[in-house]
Amino acid sequence: MTALVIAEHDNAVVKPATLNTVTAALACDATVHVLVAGSNAGEAAKAAGQIAGVAKVLHADGEPFAHGLAENVAAQVLAIAKDYGHILFPATASGKNVAPRVAAKLDVGQVSDISKVVSADTFERPIYAGNAIATVQSLDPVKVITVRATGFDPAAASGGSAAVETLAATADSGKSSFVGAEIVKLDRPELTSAKIIVSGGRAMGSSEKFNEVLTPLADKLGAALGASRAAVDAGYAPNDWQVGQTGKIVAPQLYIAAGISGAIQHLAGMKDSKVIVAINKDPEAPIFSVADYGLEADLFTAVPELVKALG
Repeated sequence: MTALVIAEHDNAVVKPATLNTVTAALACDATVHVLVAGSNAGEAAKAAGQIAGVAKVLHADGEPFAHGLAENVAAQVLAIAKDYGHILFPATASGKNVAPRVAAKLDVGQVSDISKVVSADTFERPIYAGNAIATVQSLDPVKVITVRATGFDPAAASGGSAAVETLAATADSGKSSFVGAEIVKLDRPELTSAKIIVSGGRAMGSSEKFNEVLTPLADKLGAALGASRAAVDAGYAPNDWQVGQTGKIVAPQLYIAAGISGAIQHLAGMKDSKVIVAINKDPEAPIFSVADYGLEADLFTAVPELVKALG
């Protein structure tokens, strides 16, 4: 049995979610191939070949893949789909854009957002904001799967020695075109790959207070900044900082929640973090139910004291 992992990359570097997806593919008891569809993406293909557990890298290079347009990537996947029993995508914005197109064209059901592989045809996935786990069995000849990265440890990015095979790139579908991109330059780690995250909630009161109180702590820890949906809706933090069911799913080594009550939607996005620290003056706040360490205190006093203590 052979599984195909669709690599997420920027034509130079393979993105971290791909490593978690490789682990999921290996758990299916399959030989793992990785598809790198890009433009001038030789470096990304080389990096994919070094991932531990990967047996072969398929490199399709062409201008239609330069910006990862879903229609074009899906066409490339479909061109080789007959050779695979499992096709796995990271459950990212890109993966969720391509996978349903592949599943529809193959006339199979998609198994979405898996967090565990039970067997080659049976998987677990969270439902009801993570409060229940569904066990799903697929009897389709090809399993099209999206993988929740936080559910699987990443495969080692080095140590592998897979051969890179060049594929003929499929033609541009002509169904969509790249118009432009507004790229936000971050001095901090990207939220979904950060090892430490400092998040603020509605209790921050304003965007000024959000930055004034939490930025020094994030700077001390080398952390990414996150926010609850309530804080984002109130305009205290940008939308791409939102952690939760309708935001980004994260599982850092350390998650510090300041002034976040712990609504079920927020917990769904961060409760798999290795260590959770909650700072809230309400002793009944639901966030304390998942916290490893809880501090019942006014965050406007506690956080500056924490920054001071960190030197």
